[in-house]
Amino acid sequence: MPKAIIFDLNGVFIQSPKLSDRFLDQFGVAPEEFLPVLKEIMAKAGMPNASDSFSYWKPYLDKWNVGLSENEFFDFWFNAEKEVPEMIELAKELKNKGIKIFILSNNFSERADFYDKTFFFLKQIADKIYYSWQTGFVKPNTEAYKLILSENNLKPEECAYFDDSEKNIKVANGLGIKSFIFKGAEEIRKVLE
Repeated sequence: MPKAIIFDLNGVFIQSPKLSDRFLDQFGVAPEEFLPVLKEIMAKAGMPNASDSFSYWKPYLDKWNVGLSENEFFDFWFNAEKEVPEMIELAKELKNKGIKIFILSNNFSERADFYDKTFFFLKQIADKIYYSWQTGFVKPNTEAYKLILSENNLKPEECAYFDDSEKNIKVANGLGIKSFIFKGAEEIRKVLE
């Protein structure tokens, strides 16, 4: 059993329909147009000292004739996000066994603030949450993983990592962290047996 488990956040503890699909359905913005913008903005907004992320979105929303205010935009995005009860239960079980739980997430300040105010379970299950906008390290940058190891006096082989991104898994494996594609709580139980 590992000493610590590092989890991705979105797609693991919090799930939602794809924002690109919702923009297509609600506003007629094609995913081919939306996804490159999302990627670009997430890279900027997920860094320390970034401008408020809505300032990055506003020109595109205007271009696409999406007439949402800042609050309406974030409500549209964030209110579709739901917690995954079986993952919360699993994390609590692991924590009760003395395993440290860390969350590593590429995220921006407005979304992290929403999570802190909405998803109270995060503070209950995680020993620490590492958001890219606070650390300055965006996965798959190796420094994101090294920061968790060094701050918590952990060796790579003492940790397991679960993420829904192949690229992130590959990088963490390269550092010696036993890493797995996230496929659900039951799959994690099998891996940890």
